[in-house]
Amino acid sequence: MTRLAKRTDQVMPFYAVEVFKQASVLNAQGRDIISLGIGEPDFTAPAQVVETLNRAASAGLSGYTAPAGLPALREAIAHYYGEHFDAPVDPGRVVVTSGASGALLLAAMALINPGDEVLLADPAYPANQNFIMGAGGVPRLIPSTAEQRFQLSAQDVRQHWGPATRGVVIASPSNPTGTTIGREALQELISEVRLRHGFIIMDEIYLGLYYGDTPRSALKLDDDIVIINSFSKYFHMTGWRLGWLIAPAAMIPAIEKLAASLAICAPSLAQHAAVTCFEPEVMRIYEQRRLSFKQRRDYLVPELKRIGLDVPVMPDGAFYVYADITKFSRDSDDFVHRLLHEGGVATVPGRDFGPAHAAHSIRLSYATGLDRLGEAVHRMEAFLNREARA
Repeated sequence: MTRLAKRTDQVMPFYAVEVFKQASVLNAQGRDIISLGIGEPDFTAPAQVVETLNRAASAGLSGYTAPAGLPALREAIAHYYGEHFDAPVDPGRVVVTSGASGALLLAAMALINPGDEVLLADPAYPANQNFIMGAGGVPRLIPSTAEQRFQLSAQDVRQHWGPATRGVVIASPSNPTGTTIGREALQELISEVRLRHGFIIMDEIYLGLYYGDTPRSALKLDDDIVIINSFSKYFHMTGWRLGWLIAPAAMIPAIEKLAASLAICAPSLAQHAAVTCFEPEVMRIYEQRRLSFKQRRDYLVPELKRIGLDVPVMPDGAFYVYADITKFSRDSDDFVHRLLHEGGVATVPGRDFGPAHAAHSIRLSYATGLDRLGEAVHRMEAFLNREARA
């Protein structure tokens, strides 16, 4: 058998996908499984976006675009950042990518040399480590606490930055916790990284799904941060595979050169359709849906606490709850397996996001309707009651 590259053994598995596979098998067997596992909105692209896609297809606009994307879409994204996140951006700094994954790949390839160490908070989205390793880098997970909102801190940078450390990857709001980094804490973190001449990759995929007063991009604090974003979450276009990055102007030629070879371009029909996402009428639809997610959060978190699951930090963005199951188990793999098979509710074990809290934490996604969330809570309560009696 052909010998595989060593990196295939180092790639972090995605346990959320494994749980999804198990849930799909049970559904196929006739079981009614409520999925609080996969982070995929139950909403899909608004009708106006789909209509634009159909018109573009009928007009034959399915050929290659420039590697950096359609000018109209780059302009729309730049305007969106200025209008909604108070961070005006030159469209020339925007590169449209094949999902946020494509953006992370380009950022990692452009910034990380073999052997470079990159700091991330534990817990964190598992695929981020794989992009770092794919570029030859070494991801280093730094255990975080509820007191620091499960986010990387300036103190972490001071304590853990070593001779091989090159930069940090942070996310606000974060997957799996749904927490953001406060403005002062973020400014202090940025300052510590800059003192060490490091790079910052900021995942803002869930920035549109923020439930505070006014979302602010990290670009407001430092214009040289590399921003990652996507049409998957806030814009509900997961399978369209469309995202973007915003980088300093000096980086764009190198990133475009990489993009031309690694992807040629992002899906062209999806790009044409995505321009419609930013029309005022369509943005109003997204805002209504954002409020629906907030309503679900406001229902689910108190209910989880009522049935005995601790939520150490109130999520203020995304559509995830990071819950502590210590009262019932210190084996989240076993807990998630039994909750799925005995309770009919799919969640994700903590080990997907790093070892620090893996044994006693699970992630729940509230990217499903309130009626199903209510039924999920009912099933979990019955399951936990059995656990307490066991």
